Amino acid sequence: MPTTSGTAHTTKETRAASAEDSGKGVPPPRRGAEGGRRKPEFTARRGFLIAAFMAPAALFVAVFTYYPMVAGSQMAFRNWKLTDLTDTSWVGLKNFRDVFADPAWGTVLGNTAIWVFGSIVPQLVIGFALALWLRRRFRFRGLYQALIFFPWAISGFLIGILFRWMFNSEFGVVNDLLQKAGLIDEPVAWLADPQTAMFAVVVANIWYGVTFFTIMILAALQSIPEELYEAAALDGAGKVRTLFRVTIPYIRVTLALTVLLRVIWIFNFPDLIFGMTGGGPNNETHIVTTWMIRITQQGDYGRASALGLIVVATLLVFAVFFLLATREKREVKP
Repeated sequence: MPTTSGTAHTTKETRAASAEDSGKGVPPPRRGAEGGRRKPEFTARRGFLIAAFMAPAALFVAVFTYYPMVAGSQMAFRNWKLTDLTDTSWVGLKNFRDVFADPAWGTVLGNTAIWVFGSIVPQLVIGFALALWLRRRFRFRGLYQALIFFPWAISGFLIGILFRWMFNSEFGVVNDLLQKAGLIDEPVAWLADPQTAMFAVVVANIWYGVTFFTIMILAALQSIPEELYEAAALDGAGKVRTLFRVTIPYIRVTLALTVLLRVIWIFNFPDLIFGMTGGGPNNETHIVTTWMIRITQQGDYGRASALGLIVVATLLVFAVFFLLATREKREVKP
């Protein structure tokens, strides 16, 4: 007869073999392509649930954004004036022809170009320089960041009122500082003179918009790996070469999108001008959007709507060409 120990040893081997054989038929748990859990399949029920959650937001945007946009657009092709609401007949492109035939159109168009491009370039340069400075580690850096970012939290109209007082010809701080520095002999009527009014509002807009570029560019600069700068230093690259060969190429997408957003923003930014000059003197500081608001205040909704469609079309064309011109060129590898 077999001994007790031999019987126990044989029983253990039999159980282990049985467990191994039983485990062979059990497939391992299925995992995703990256080794995680398998993603749930998209079903009609899940799609209906997602649509149900999105419906309130979509309805809100449709009612309060898209419907007013469409309703306002059709006014551009009608004789829509508050002085005579009994006649809202279809006039086709008449409102557009009236906009282009207005004697002030040339001045407004030129002011808009000065307003946009005269503001965007200094804002980009100064904002880039401040972002490079704030990227460095130094004492009280957080305090300097707060002081630089603070203007962005203030209303544009309030900034306009502030600069209107600063450029005041009688007791403005700008004339006072320039006289003490010996740059002018007598106070200058900055906002009353057609030759200096546009310059004053552009200066105010530059000061207000530098913060936006500083915030966006600083966020992009902080994402640049330090290894790139170390490699550039080992190659003997100086600060200027590192700037144009490492920093700018790495954040060029952020720069392009920031410039695009800022151009659109400045184009549609009448707050500061209304706070400083209200479009005067003699329409010399009116841009397209401030002029559109002034026409609306006069009750000519048809012509104002036509001008609004011109603004939308202009910005859309600019955005398309700008994105095409600044898109990244990828080499197609065989």
